[in-house]
Amino acid sequence: MASAAYRSASRLHDERLDRDHDFTNKSGVAHSEIMLPDDAPEQLSDRVSLWNTVEAGEKRKDAQLSREVEFAIPREMDQAQGIELARDFVQREMVDRGMVADLNVHWDIGPDGLAKPHAHVMLSMREVGEAGFGAKVRDWNRTELVEHWREAWADHVNERLAQFDIDARIDHRSLEDQGIDLEPQHKIGPAAGRMAGEGVETERLEDHHRIARENGEKIIADPRIALDAITHQQATFTRYDLAKFIHRHSDGKAQFDRAMSAVQASPEMVALGRDGRGDDRFTSREMIAVEDRLHRASDVMAQRRAHAVSELEQRRALARAAQRGLVLSGEQKAAFEHVTEGRDLGVVVGYAGTGKSALLGVAREAWEDADYRVQGLALSGIAAENLEGGSGIASRTIASLEHQWAKDRELLHPRDVLVIDEAGMIGSRQMERLLSAAHKAGAKVVLVGDPEQLQAIEAGAAFRSIAERHYHVEIKEVRRQREDWQRDATRHLATGRTGDALAAYEARGMVHAAETRDQAREDLVERWDRERVAEPGKSRIILTHTNDEVRELNLTARDRLRQAGALGEDVTVKAERGERSFATGDRLMFLKNDRGLGVKNGMLGEIEQVSPTQMTVRLDAGRPDAERSVVFDLKDYAQVDHGYAATIHKSQGVTVDRAHVLATPGMDRHGAYVALSRHRDSVQIHYGRDEFEDLGKLTRVLSRERAKDMASDFAERRDIHVPASMRPKELPQRQRGTFDGFKPATPARQPAAPVREVGQFDQHRAIERHARAAADVIRMHDRGLPVLAHQRRALVEAREAMAEVSPHAAKDLERAYVRDPALAGETASGRTQRAVRVLQLEAEVRADPRLRADRFVERWQGLERQRSALHRSGDMTSARQVKESMGAMAKSPERDPQMESLLRTRRPELGLPAEMGRSVGQELSDYLGIGRGRGLGI
Repeated sequence: MASAAYRSASRLHDERLDRDHDFTNKSGVAHSEIMLPDDAPEQLSDRVSLWNTVEAGEKRKDAQLSREVEFAIPREMDQAQGIELARDFVQREMVDRGMVADLNVHWDIGPDGLAKPHAHVMLSMREVGEAGFGAKVRDWNRTELVEHWREAWADHVNERLAQFDIDARIDHRSLEDQGIDLEPQHKIGPAAGRMAGEGVETERLEDHHRIARENGEKIIADPRIALDAITHQQATFTRYDLAKFIHRHSDGKAQFDRAMSAVQASPEMVALGRDGRGDDRFTSREMIAVEDRLHRASDVMAQRRAHAVSELEQRRALARAAQRGLVLSGEQKAAFEHVTEGRDLGVVVGYAGTGKSALLGVAREAWEDADYRVQGLALSGIAAENLEGGSGIASRTIASLEHQWAKDRELLHPRDVLVIDEAGMIGSRQMERLLSAAHKAGAKVVLVGDPEQLQAIEAGAAFRSIAERHYHVEIKEVRRQREDWQRDATRHLATGRTGDALAAYEARGMVHAAETRDQAREDLVERWDRERVAEPGKSRIILTHTNDEVRELNLTARDRLRQAGALGEDVTVKAERGERSFATGDRLMFLKNDRGLGVKNGMLGEIEQVSPTQMTVRLDAGRPDAERSVVFDLKDYAQVDHGYAATIHKSQGVTVDRAHVLATPGMDRHGAYVALSRHRDSVQIHYGRDEFEDLGKLTRVLSRERAKDMASDFAERRDIHVPASMRPKELPQRQRGTFDGFKPATPARQPAAPVREVGQFDQHRAIERHARAAADVIRMHDRGLPVLAHQRRALVEAREAMAEVSPHAAKDLERAYVRDPALAGETASGRTQRAVRVLQLEAEVRADPRLRADRFVERWQGLERQRSALHRSGDMTSARQVKESMGAMAKSPERDPQMESLLRTRRPELGLPAEMGRSVGQELSDYLGIGRGRGLGI
């Protein structure tokens, strides 16, 4: 009853305790209802009746009264869409199964001003009919049902997101596809601690620690979970990064230490050496494999020429552009020729404002003349809009196209040309998926961007890496700024000389210091307002680093307009980010793509009319068809906010006449480059001396290098290779394998063990995989640590794979690795030549008894010399261990009659009398006693 009252923000009477649970002061509950199956009694639709009936029906003190399911709702949706999304899912997946569902949708607003929508669903445990509740349904507690719900929820949400043209998607995959099987923990704050004293949130707090413990155990059992999760945001990491992650996903010091040890001992964690700051950096084998696939696909596409455009078609496109007044510069023409010459991979690196979209528009006409289908892609909706507006290429977000691919729709064809803009913002995994899909389909990809602008959100610097590996064209002639010195400043920003750019702007009075950030904000808005009045026809934008600061700047700018009488009467609107006051004349920013309205996330406009339920907004001109008005109901589209200021991240690709930048300590040279290159006429930079003492300190902060790295940046220097088992499988297969056709040195009476018909690629992959697992076990033995469960499992699975090569291959190699641990490390890194020779030799020895006899004598003599030396030095413990190994050897002649027969003639070499009646094995055993061998026993 207390839980139901809290989640529904209501007052419910608890008949069992004869008291009320009152949480009517709780805010953020957007929707609350009881959903019943068809046969359920109507009185259960009353929350008090429902849960009192449930509590009265359970007699055991430890009975499970209900099950709760929580799921996050994409914040890109408005409340009506989010509630409908939750209701449809609960009805189909839970209520239709016979469960009674108490659904509560919470639309909390976080400290950052962003919505954090989510749903709580309390479910009944018993079947229900006209007479009420009956027996408990055990199947409703099955793990398989939870896994089904996860996948069904992902499909349900992604389908709805695509329907609304929202640039987002969710992924239920955690074990099989992503390998990140970490359950989200509850966020426990001070309020939860206070309510725990009342018995309301105690269970939630305990659940928080339970989840942390379970996550910690999952990491210990399979460290790949942690490695994959860390490398989703950064391709390489330090021990400190790892410790922070493990601390977040473990409970207590003891479990933290075990989890850290498990991850650091895992063969999936790869040491890359030290970075420029002297920190040891690491990555995962999976990350190396992603980059390897990325580079393999780009290598093939860079060589393949399947999308040529004839010289005639090129000349026609250039002539039509010239007729429109667009004459490409020398650099632009070189880029045009590069992307249309026929290679399946084109790369254009262009500074901000160099006219990349214009040349792509000319290339589009040439491609279309050659009967190719041209599609534009970008990470964000506004970037796709800018690409389409500047080039005429029909463009969309990468997420929306990948969603269609997941449904086997809109797949690529050989006549497709993909133009990917702002490519520097795309992470390695997403870039690899795009290039691999294009490679497989035979399509062409043109990557356009600047690796020095805003970095990818996900791990990696794929665009920079591809540009370094392959021929590309650079466009350095800046066209956006109208004055030469400002174009020079943009080039300084593009090449990392931020100080030179700031000095140029400071010398011309465009850098302004105030005593505090608050005063700098006021000064910025004052200057912005003066310019707005003086030049009303100019476009302008205010830029800063954080959403919080954007909110403050929007309010400050709006106050100026209100004082100047430039705004109509305020109307309070319930927007996605909370209540906002809007008026006629207000600047507005759209925060969500909507295909029906024809607006994109990041678009700007001016309010022409507004009421509590409806708006009319005139969109800013960007394309010929963009200067128009849109009318929408706020119940259908509420993803709007004031549009005077924006984050630097949202502004990449934007061009205005004047820009005003508030510098804050979170900026770096990539953000500074974007912020200080959006303008045509001028940019004004403001900062507070409470954060930056002077221009020198401002320069140092805005010059900070935060470029994303690639695991291959380090791996190639240290000759670290991608594991063969993780390489693409479409490599050519040979008919005969490496070990096919082995022949003994001399005719053998006993045939060699048969070798399977396995391709060379598969053999090397199996050998490398087995070496990694064996090296991991040897390392644990050497450190005196117990072999972990996942290491044990990896070796067993690797041995099974080796059986496809030869029945004895795993055993042969493990013996070799014990004798020579360096061989294991060498083979695990992908250099399998020596391991192959070992297997060849072992196959020959196994087939020829004379070779086996030679090896036996050689090893026996070596151990005897070793034992004698240890005796002489007084190391009796080690001598005894060697003797046990010799005892194990003494048993082997009894299992090999052919070798036994040959050894009888070599007794003196073994230290035995020339003639004795017993077998060699018995004589050796009598001399030493029986011992046990030492291998990789796990």
